[in-house]
Amino acid sequence: MFRYTSTAMAALVIALAGTATAEPMDSAGVAKVRSAHSVPETVELIRQDVTEKGITWFGSIDQAALGNAAGNHVLPSTLIMFGNPALGTTFVTANQKAGLDWPVRVLVYQDETGAVLVSYTRFGWIAERHHIENRQAEFAMATKVIESVVGSVEEK
Repeated sequence: MFRYTSTAMAALVIALAGTATAEPMDSAGVAKVRSAHSVPETVELIRQDVTEKGITWFGSIDQAALGNAAGNHVLPSTLIMFGNPALGTTFVTANQKAGLDWPVRVLVYQDETGAVLVSYTRFGWIAERHHIENRQAEFAMATKVIESVVGSVEEK
C-alpha cells in the first residue's frame, strides 16, 4: 500500500511541477516570488493592496517574534491571511475540508541569503488536494487575484 501511494504521489508531483505558472514552484504546489522590499514593507504593501481590492484582511502573525520570544532563532517571517468570503467559501461548499486552506495564507519571509520571499499555495494544488472538480472558474479567479496581490511587491 505505501509503495503504491508513494508512486502515485510522485507521479502527481511530477505532473503538477510541469503545470505552467508565472512563479517558481516547489514540489508541494507552493508558488513563490521574490519581493523588492523588506518583510515589514512587503506585509504592509500587500495589506494595502488587499484592502484597496475590497478583500477582507484577516490579520497577520509575526512568526519570528513568537519564535524568538520562545528562545528559537527565527529569521523574519510573517504569515498573513486574507480572502473574499463569497469566493473562498465556494471551495468550502465543494469540500468542507478545503477550509484548511481558506482564508488565503501568504508567507512573507527572509531566507538565509537575505532575500525576501512571498509564498503561497497554488489554487490548482488546493483543488487537487481536496478533489474539487466543479469550481474551475472560481479557482481561476482566485489565481488571478493572488497573482495580482503578490505581483504588487515582486522584484522586477
